[in-house]
Amino acid sequence: MSQRVIIIGGGIVGLAVARELLLRVPTAQVTILEKEPRVGRHQSSHNSGVLHAGLYYQPGSLKARLAVQGIRLMTAFCQQHGIAHEICGKVVVATSAHELPALDKLWERGQRNGLRAVRRLTPEALSEIEPHVAGVAALHVPEEGIVDYLGVCTALQTEIEQGGGVVRLNSAVTQIRECAAGWVVATPSGEYEGDYLINCAGLFSDRIAELAGIKRTVRIVPFRGEYFLLKPAAQSLVRHLVYPVPDAEFPFLGVHFTRMIHGGVEAGPNAVLALAREGYSWKDLSARDVADALSFPGLWRFMRKYPSLCSAEIIRSLSQRLACRALQKLVPAITVADLLPGGAGVRAQAMHVDGTLLQDFWLEQRPRALHVLNAPSPAATASLAIAEELVGRLPFVSAAR
Repeated sequence: MSQRVIIIGGGIVGLAVARELLLRVPTAQVTILEKEPRVGRHQSSHNSGVLHAGLYYQPGSLKARLAVQGIRLMTAFCQQHGIAHEICGKVVVATSAHELPALDKLWERGQRNGLRAVRRLTPEALSEIEPHVAGVAALHVPEEGIVDYLGVCTALQTEIEQGGGVVRLNSAVTQIRECAAGWVVATPSGEYEGDYLINCAGLFSDRIAELAGIKRTVRIVPFRGEYFLLKPAAQSLVRHLVYPVPDAEFPFLGVHFTRMIHGGVEAGPNAVLALAREGYSWKDLSARDVADALSFPGLWRFMRKYPSLCSAEIIRSLSQRLACRALQKLVPAITVADLLPGGAGVRAQAMHVDGTLLQDFWLEQRPRALHVLNAPSPAATASLAIAEELVGRLPFVSAAR
């Protein structure tokens, strides 16, 4: 009897898992339940479109291994399907001497994680690559690039459906019941029965896990990142991906410049608490999501740990002048007049009750279910590798080896 598998979430991770499962177990009956009218509606397409090579992540961590493996799998997938992508390279720039030890640590991580041809740059060598970028030293990461992630999602959906899988759109999950035969998942359009459940619900992964009987030991806290676009006349100031050395005291990468695969240059993002899990502006408000965040002790402990940084992020969200000042640390020639309002994305960040953020991917497995409870950046880059990892853990796949 073929396995009936229900995957909740039609983002890039859920789609990649469905494809991988059908490749390994062609007889499986795979159904994706996605609440939106199309796949890849949120984190998968509301991002900067960067292919991350694994420079930042703790050596030996799941995130480091899957990022390095994932960018190579994703590049091959894009080549196979004719999806727009470019391996344009990235520079990580130290703008002052006190950032040099952190830059050295990044270089060491890149070596240990298996990145190819990462090299140190003097200010003169940096100027040859990025003449308008200011720095006392930099790293050049040639493997990194940009991609059309929505195009990836569309290609994944096509492969799934050609392989016999089913993608049910407009199918928000309202109830999950475990029964003797497996699971019954209720949506407004009907109920779906399955032997095995995989939760890839992203911004709502903790709530889906709770519906399936998992106590919420970690909470998804949504952080919104807002971008500017450079006006056409200023786009020549940036040739590649240009990133700062991350602040070790704050768990985000900092504002950076990203060339986009369909043209243009993004600058940003900041990182502010979103007032809705799918809130892309200050006007987007969900009373339930706000109450959920504010009632969580971990958020208050996080804000007490980083008070000045949290307030600075909010101020930069509200002041284009101060946001520009942050960008000028990397590209001094940028002015407020060069900036246009850009898009925004919301990061589904899992947080412990003590206020620490989960830095690695977080998976919780049960006898008949697998929950992806933390898959922040670089999950889009690593999605095909994440899929291989998840599918390899499924008991009916392991038993078939």
